[in-house]
Amino acid sequence: MIHPTALVDPSARIGGNVSIGAYTIIGPEVEIGEGTTIGPHVVIESHTRIGKENRIWQFASLGAAPQDKKFHGETSRLEIGDRNVIREFVSFNRGTEEGAGVTRIGNDNWLMAYVHIAHDCIVGNNAIFSNASSLAGHVTVDDWVILGGFTLVHQFCQVGAHAFTAMG
Repeated sequence: MIHPTALVDPSARIGGNVSIGAYTIIGPEVEIGEGTTIGPHVVIESHTRIGKENRIWQFASLGAAPQDKKFHGETSRLEIGDRNVIREFVSFNRGTEEGAGVTRIGNDNWLMAYVHIAHDCIVGNNAIFSNASSLAGHVTVDDWVILGGFTLVHQFCQVGAHAFTAMG
């Protein structure tokens, strides 16, 4: 279930019943849970852990280095829970030392096209991020939040449970 054009680092751990699409790149120290489907042209970089039964669409970029001038190549992580839907052109960055070295996405989230989650963010469960919504670094989003299309959340902010935002 791994397309012959996909590049999978030998240190990656791939669970059972995982599908990996054409031209996808899986980097070192990546873990992908069972039943996850990864589309074509996806890049999953080092030290990323993806839980079970996630659906990742084409052109997503997961686990890239944080976009933070204080980052100097230290080991950091991206952790994604179970049963998330991650649509086209989504990008999630790893954490930084200042943020305990981890960006964490919970379970059962729906993350639509062009969503960006920056370094050191914590996203709860059952959230919906509409198209092109973005979190700056060190943002916490609690459970059951809905971010309307093009919502931008400033760094070091928290969005409380059941909040609903509108565009911009």
